Amino acid sequence: MPPPTLIRSRRLFGTGTLHQRVQQAVTMLGHCGLCPRRCRVNRLINQTGFCATGRFARIASYGPHFGEEQPLVGRHGSGTIFIASCNLRCCFCQNYEISHTPNSYPEVDAAGLAAFMIDLQNQGCHNINLVTPSHVLPQIIEALPIALQEGLRVPLVYNCSGYESPEALALLDGIVDIYLVDFKFWDAGRATTYLNAPDYPEVARQALTIMHHQVGDLMIDNTGLAVSGLLVRHLLMPDSLEETAAIVKFIADRISPATYCTIMDQYRPCGQAASYPELRQPITAEQYQQALELAAAAGLSRIDRRDLGMLLRRLGII
Repeated sequence: MPPPTLIRSRRLFGTGTLHQRVQQAVTMLGHCGLCPRRCRVNRLINQTGFCATGRFARIASYGPHFGEEQPLVGRHGSGTIFIASCNLRCCFCQNYEISHTPNSYPEVDAAGLAAFMIDLQNQGCHNINLVTPSHVLPQIIEALPIALQEGLRVPLVYNCSGYESPEALALLDGIVDIYLVDFKFWDAGRATTYLNAPDYPEVARQALTIMHHQVGDLMIDNTGLAVSGLLVRHLLMPDSLEETAAIVKFIADRISPATYCTIMDQYRPCGQAASYPELRQPITAEQYQQALELAAAAGLSRIDRRDLGMLLRRLGII
């Protein structure tokens, strides 16, 4: 298994291909079709579309994070960069302020974003975890050559919702080491109601297929750290076990039964969820257990189990 110093983007950097990707990605901002919403605004002159983001990324916060899956967290944390706004904007988002009010956060240019990456690496983080990156993909690619020149050597994690266009994913081929992607809904009706994105299920299925083709199943080194591959999350929603059953079956049958998966049980009514009676209740322990059983029955063999005790110890609570 390659050591972290051979992260995928460094290879492209050495051949000059990464600089070509920067030019291609930034050019796309001029008539923006990065994501399936395809707003076609000129973000190079700060016109904004659905994501309300112009030429530069807005960063809400960054730092070591210990709430991710253990192969990402390790001993020193996952180096998360929380990017303001989102190309999906779920009505129930648990980071509603960050995703829905991006203008509250400062803009950061390529050099600034690269500096965050290096700072996280210097703090001992095991990876750079870009949270909701889809709408600022060019800005991320633009920062990478600077970060690599400064010695970036830890894996790059693309932590997204699954609402990705094939064109955007093509730009990321050979750059992203780990895709961390949430598959939210199977039903187009629910995607329309809660995401205003009726094509979300189809787009997410296509995106997962492309991502797996690029990076394969999650690879973990002999220290327990993820170095490359695909990790899929599914946020369990109230009264939606039929959605879960369809999603885990698709992953097992069409992606890989060795896909590393997390069934997330932390849903709680946030944002505008109170406007939907069916979203007002939290997830029960019984529903969570049933979801885990559905995943196992579908044939998925790598289901993440959260170690609450370890998380509490890391946070100094116990």
